[in-house]
Amino acid sequence: MAVMNSYIFFSFSLFKGFIYTCGGTLKGKNGTIESPGFPHGYPNGANCTWVIVAEERSRIHIVFQSFAVEEEYDFLSLYDGHPHPANFRTRIKLRSSTGPLLRLILASSICLSSELQSSSCGNPGVPAKGILNGTSFNVGDRIRYHCVAGYTLDGHAQLTCVTSTSNVAVWDFPIPICRAEDTCGGTFRGSSGTISSPDFQKDYQSSGECTWTILADPGDTISLVFTEFQMDSKLDSLEVEGSDPPTIWLSGINIPVPIVSNKNWLRLHFVTDNSHRHKGFSAQYQGYKCLSHCASIQTCARCA
Repeated sequence: MAVMNSYIFFSFSLFKGFIYTCGGTLKGKNGTIESPGFPHGYPNGANCTWVIVAEERSRIHIVFQSFAVEEEYDFLSLYDGHPHPANFRTRIKLRSSTGPLLRLILASSICLSSELQSSSCGNPGVPAKGILNGTSFNVGDRIRYHCVAGYTLDGHAQLTCVTSTSNVAVWDFPIPICRAEDTCGGTFRGSSGTISSPDFQKDYQSSGECTWTILADPGDTISLVFTEFQMDSKLDSLEVEGSDPPTIWLSGINIPVPIVSNKNWLRLHFVTDNSHRHKGFSAQYQGYKCLSHCASIQTCARCA
């Protein structure tokens, strides 16, 4: 079936600073996407996903009108379709999508340069299908999240603005997400445990998404060691956030190397969409006190 050359136009603006809203799904023939707080800037610890959905057999054309992110620490990832490594595109190369779906993901570190240090953590934003209670974001303030009906909160419901060891105001946990009640995933707490794909060893379903969040105490780090790993290298993927680099994509049949967080959390997002069945993955996680763990693995949180 031929693709119609009916283009949907979107512009995008990005700049460093503080946050007010974060992500969402956009539909229509045109529109503008701005990073949280633009033009005053986006926050530290941001994790925002925008999904542009056009009509069937349409393409999406995107034009960047303003762009400034902190090199090495902050990233804007673009995916021509679903978030799979094969669909990743750079900002320079992407001009138009090949289909009616385009995804943009903004991820920023929780570190602040010395000139930006302050007593405020900034508004961390609201996840899709989420509700934020609290309007003050200074050191010592607490805010709470909950989800609309039909969705379950994954992550820490209460966030506290604290001062890090580097004298920077940061939130003690990442922004939670709201997951549809009929989807797989969950929140893991405790010093150790195991995460496995659905129906591990029995072959996972041919399509679906799962999101798991692993939380440790503020200042701690988390190691993730895979014991089994088998998925389709072209259409299935496991995305791991909260490490260095901020996002790691895994796929194929080779067991990945261990992953160590650079914060007190890791988030795993598993996506599968094919007609084959595979074993899936299983991984063990372990929490560490940062000071004792740094002696052997030099990836402790820079700002925890």
